[in-house]
Amino acid sequence: MIAAVAAAALLAAGGCGDTLCNARVLDPFFAKLSQAGDRTRGRRPVHILQIGDSHTAGDTITGGWRDILQGRYGSGGRGVLPPGRPYQGYLTRWATAEMSPGWRVSSLFGAGSAPPRPMMGLAGFSITSTAPGARIALTADANEVFDRFTLCAASEPDAGTLTIAIGGRTERMVLDSPSARPECKTIVADQPQTRVEVTADDGPVTITSWATFRDSGGVVLSNVGVVGSQLVHFARSDDAVLAEELRSYRPDLIVVEFGTNEGFSPIFRPQEYEITLRTQIGRLRRIAGNVPILLFGAPDAMTRRRELLANAPGPTPAFCAEPAATPAPPPVAVAAVPPQPRPSLEGVAGVMASLRASEGLPDAATDAAPVAAVVAPPAAARAPPRGPCARAARYSRRPVSPPCGRCSAASPHR
Repeated sequence: MIAAVAAAALLAAGGCGDTLCNARVLDPFFAKLSQAGDRTRGRRPVHILQIGDSHTAGDTITGGWRDILQGRYGSGGRGVLPPGRPYQGYLTRWATAEMSPGWRVSSLFGAGSAPPRPMMGLAGFSITSTAPGARIALTADANEVFDRFTLCAASEPDAGTLTIAIGGRTERMVLDSPSARPECKTIVADQPQTRVEVTADDGPVTITSWATFRDSGGVVLSNVGVVGSQLVHFARSDDAVLAEELRSYRPDLIVVEFGTNEGFSPIFRPQEYEITLRTQIGRLRRIAGNVPILLFGAPDAMTRRRELLANAPGPTPAFCAEPAATPAPPPVAVAAVPPQPRPSLEGVAGVMASLRASEGLPDAATDAAPVAAVVAPPAAARAPPRGPCARAARYSRRPVSPPCGRCSAASPHR
């Protein structure tokens, strides 16, 4: 991703390079980034918001990107996080999240995703108190101190009250409301802080996300992802919650990272995925306004599951042969993804055929500027290697991403 973003700064007007298309879409973001080093007190940091699956939730790529940007421009805080500790093994980078008993976790995908679901937004998780005194807390490391804290929750009939304690100061967030609606509350501190505690005083309360920022320039990179999710699951989030959170968090760049779990589905239909992709990109544009969007595709991967070898149209890749090494395929140019009315399956098939035959889509954009796109859409899974390559693929149900002869285990597919 770092290389792709760097390429955006170098590409000429709007064309496709080896890794990035429609780079000029990102010009407003780079204009703000060029001023991020101004550490004037009261200046909002440049905010990058990435949503996606486990690659985002795990914060490996985003964490490295954050470290580089904050090392150059300074830290703007830890950014948006799911509330509490939404699942076992949840890890945060440069911050520690705590959650007491007395909370029920809901999510867009996996455990806790069965309807009826409470309000859910960018984080893909919500937590609902089941007992008075239930508490969550966030402690930031020294390099991610903050002076602005935002908590987003659901106001609804018979909802309880939240108490927010930060820097010796206590504020209450009353959520009882005649009608259901999302609400975000922001607290600005006089001095940098490292810890905030939130307590459910009485009645059930639902929290959708929380965030920390430092208003003295710099960069903040928020990573919110749901392990195992697909883009279609993001559609389960509530428009009203997204709108309220985006209004409060004000991202300068939205990164959309999905595709791995789509590629590992038992059946993958490219036409249906394109419809989902266009629909959700259009939805984000409608809700977020003119915020630039960077579309980040899935990497190549391998699998031990034979049912995945024919999960998409096209020829089945051959096994990796020994001793000769199969060279890596040439890079694939990614077409721009202009917004369109919802197409029929026949229309999508025509677009997909055109994509295969050329390097761009023939249809003109119908509303806002196109999305910047990185890497390729999800492809059919490949067969596991044999011989020495097999040693890197001995993790049950985990993809491996070397070309043959370059064995290296990829992140676990969950």
